Amino acid sequence: MASKLFSFIGFSFLILLSLLSSPSHAEISPTTPLPPETICKSTPYPSSCISVLPKGNANVYDSGRFSIRQSLSQSNKFLKLVEKQLARSSTLSQPTIRALEDCKFLASQNVDFLSGCIGTVNKTSTVLPSLEADNVQTLLSSILTNLQTCLEGLQTTSSTGIVDNTVLDSLSSDSKLHSVSLAFFTNGWVPKQRDATTLQPKSHPTFRSGRLPLKMSDKTRRIYESALNRRKLLQGADEGVVIKDIVVVSKDGSGNFTNINDAIAVAPNNSAASDGYFLIYVTTGVYEEYVSIASNKKYLFILGDGIGQTIITGNRSVGDGWTTFNSATLAVVAQGFLAVGITIRNTAGPSKGQAVALRSGADLSTFYSCSFEGYQDTLYTHSQRQFFRECDIYGTVDFIFGNAAVVLQNCNIYPRLPLQGQSDPITAQGRTDLNQNTGTSIHNCTIKAAENLGSTKTYLGRPWKEYSRTVYMQTFMDSLINPAGWSAWSGDFALSTLYYAEYKNTGPGSNTSMRVTWPGYHVINATNAVNFTVASFLLGHNWLPQTGVPYTGGLI
Repeated sequence: MASKLFSFIGFSFLILLSLLSSPSHAEISPTTPLPPETICKSTPYPSSCISVLPKGNANVYDSGRFSIRQSLSQSNKFLKLVEKQLARSSTLSQPTIRALEDCKFLASQNVDFLSGCIGTVNKTSTVLPSLEADNVQTLLSSILTNLQTCLEGLQTTSSTGIVDNTVLDSLSSDSKLHSVSLAFFTNGWVPKQRDATTLQPKSHPTFRSGRLPLKMSDKTRRIYESALNRRKLLQGADEGVVIKDIVVVSKDGSGNFTNINDAIAVAPNNSAASDGYFLIYVTTGVYEEYVSIASNKKYLFILGDGIGQTIITGNRSVGDGWTTFNSATLAVVAQGFLAVGITIRNTAGPSKGQAVALRSGADLSTFYSCSFEGYQDTLYTHSQRQFFRECDIYGTVDFIFGNAAVVLQNCNIYPRLPLQGQSDPITAQGRTDLNQNTGTSIHNCTIKAAENLGSTKTYLGRPWKEYSRTVYMQTFMDSLINPAGWSAWSGDFALSTLYYAEYKNTGPGSNTSMRVTWPGYHVINATNAVNFTVASFLLGHNWLPQTGVPYTGGLI
């Protein structure tokens, strides 16, 4: 009797194991048709998801396609709502008009992004190659960032009580819909691991001995060399950065233009990467202008005479009625933008609040040997994929912020004196959704105090948004860094959902023994750190070689 009982128990145990290991208890396949009530559980907003999807069973791919089409439809409707608000501009304050103009630009950008995504998801119901998946995930991540930026602009200009509630309601509901679309895309089309081929180093030209390798026609080379009356930058080589054409900007009138925006206006529209760069060589001087590089000015290259020599400067700020978004001295959204050897300043000062020197929402943008000088919110890495190498960054509160996928490598970071009573959190990363492929990676950089920092409490960062993600790797941290390392934003907001990490940093400020004990803070090993390198986080081997900018693909 006992043996039969034990046999029955053993048999029952085997059945239980079988049930637990069956497909119904494992991860659901993206090709399995399921009712909306079930399939929406994999998204951040199940109730919003259920209200959008049609009745009946569907798999992740069909649900994702439907959701993205709905996202596009809603983005068009939101754009019309904003345009309707702007049509009564005579009744609105200038700050509100500026905030709504930001929203119009961002909504229009979302329509373009979603139109591009639909083509990709329509053609396949399978996991995509890493680079193709990353392209779409970047766009879907940026769409959420754009709506958040619109809302923040309305809030900072005290415009939320002025615009119609339909605009604010749409911002809330559309953000949830876009988050659902991003979740479906991540669950269905994004590979769980990067393709090995996207992570392999490729040979590429680099800056050697301080000279720039440029590949150009004889005519273009003559124009370039004739403009170089101070120092020779050209490195003749068979391989190098391909230059399609060139114009020269010079304050003394010896070039083609005396200001930068006029030079940008003559650049070709919608160039392809294979066409090479349109080079704008900006000679030594102080250029007091607000430079804007629109999305159709792709693969534009601005080359200056060096940090502190070619200077672009402005002083717009939130304190003077601008939104953070449109306070930038240089704003760029054109894919493939490259800047070398320039200083970008915002001189508004610490008393004016948010005041941006550079705002980049330019995908695959690269900044080499540049300086960004400001106070609060100096460097706005707004969205998309970006790389900074050997740059100097000066600021006070949250002076490296935004929601791009960005790596800063071999850069110098200089916290400076803020207003009395303020501390200096270096970063404020703005990831709002767990599926966004965004974050700030600071690799092999140096953090030292600016001359006037004094005893200001300085932190590595604070969580601007719920899923804020920032990683410091192999970076020198001087004694200015507070032993706690990181600062809270407000109470316990985001402390369990953020991802903050440190890996093999050096210097007196790098000791992690007294760091915060938040659930989201980690001291990581090499296996985890490699996920935030240029090769893995940005898939940089696929697009950085054509810039000629040196980079380290992995850990050092």
